[in-house]
Amino acid sequence: MLSNATALLTPGEMARVDAAAAASGLSSFGLMERAGQAVAAAALKAYASALRFAVLCGPGNNGGDGYVAARALRQAGADVVVHVLGDPDRLPADARLAFNLCPIPGQPLADYRPRPGDVVIDALFGAGLSRDVPQAVADIITRVADAACPVLAVDLPSGLCGARGLVLGSAFRAERTVTFMTKKPGHLLMPGRDLCGTIEVFDIGIPRRIVAAEAGQMALNGPAVWGKTMPRLQGETHKYRRGHLAVFSGPAAQTGAARLSATAGLNAGAGLVTVAAPSGALPTLAATLTAVMVRPIDDTEALGQWLQAAKLSAFVIGPGFGVGERARQFVAMLSKRPLVLDADAITSFAACPEDLFALFRTGPARLVLTPHEGEFGRLFPDLSADGRRGKPERSLAAAERSGGVIVCKGADTVIAAPDGRILINDNAPPWLATAGSGDVLAGIVGALLAQGVPAFEAAAAGVWLHGAAAVHGGPGMTAETLVQQVRPFEALSMHAG
Repeated sequence: MLSNATALLTPGEMARVDAAAAASGLSSFGLMERAGQAVAAAALKAYASALRFAVLCGPGNNGGDGYVAARALRQAGADVVVHVLGDPDRLPADARLAFNLCPIPGQPLADYRPRPGDVVIDALFGAGLSRDVPQAVADIITRVADAACPVLAVDLPSGLCGARGLVLGSAFRAERTVTFMTKKPGHLLMPGRDLCGTIEVFDIGIPRRIVAAEAGQMALNGPAVWGKTMPRLQGETHKYRRGHLAVFSGPAAQTGAARLSATAGLNAGAGLVTVAAPSGALPTLAATLTAVMVRPIDDTEALGQWLQAAKLSAFVIGPGFGVGERARQFVAMLSKRPLVLDADAITSFAACPEDLFALFRTGPARLVLTPHEGEFGRLFPDLSADGRRGKPERSLAAAERSGGVIVCKGADTVIAAPDGRILINDNAPPWLATAGSGDVLAGIVGALLAQGVPAFEAAAAGVWLHGAAAVHGGPGMTAETLVQQVRPFEALSMHAG
């Protein structure tokens, strides 16, 4: 069972959690009261010097949270104004009770005029919004942004889709967001992550068993999900037990990407790493690699002989390899083995993606695809163009279609498995967006596959370790310095201990 800190609930799942909590005998108004009190406490702590709190309350239960917060702020001695969207007489029962208990008269939303010293508490829509915000709300969002008032959002900044993280017409940019029980996908997916600011998750008292019963297979990526599958060094461990990773390189002038992948694989814990390359590239590789071995592989015949003779555990193909038939032939020969497919190898199947998918649809997942958005669109053009689906849904559909684990890269990298599991990563710093960083990621994932980690866990852990290495690298990092920060998970765990 995932913890509330790891689980992610979509707005629909959270609604079912609320309903199940009420059905179990918990007071739904009591939950609203705790939520609103948590918002007020967060506001007083973060904005102790605020001259006035302007609480903007919407037509649903998010507005109810706002009315509770307004009452608690007034009881704490703060100056508070309340502005209302919609007819309070049409509020749901709990929100209506919160409105009745609030001692501050509600004024129309359109009448709000920000003034210096205001802190805006956005309790208009929360995570459940599924359509563009009304023009009256868009006008208030613009007014608040122009006045540069800090915004504390209740559950999610109004105007964001809680499931997809997309802006629905217009959205507040919050300095802080207070949500309840678990984060939602919209807190992590771009551009939602940028608009949420600092996120605080409050436990308002819904039992964990209820949350777990309604949660799907989406979670926050981190060691809680895959830590138990990570390789552990034992007294009898030797290099072959730690796996032999093979990374394929392109010609002499295009070896840099493969060298990054191979070095990352070695640093991530693979016992042996070999770069397989055209004969003409061997002098360049031999002059620039030390602990990484090199092997001449010019054609499918040489590859077939190597596969028969050597004990090879996993493969990385794509970084700097070149686009074309040779890549497709090599992938077909490797299709029964654990394989990371990246960059040029992905593009090589752009005109014939079904040829790739047919190789991996049967048997346990052994393919990890690591596309950025452009590469994703080459293999899955229909999914890429589907604006109705968020990144997790597109990634999952791609995993089901391809039979492989999809790592859809970006600031909000999503990892999806054919069996329905989805993770969203959040530990990657912005400076990770640099040339060559994807080659490093491919090598880390390949090293974990080589050590026997299942494909989904290898992909997820690789993404997280990649982000951790970038954090250690710091701003100004390049791929060459990033790869030196790569460490096995066990080494990071020992350091943390």
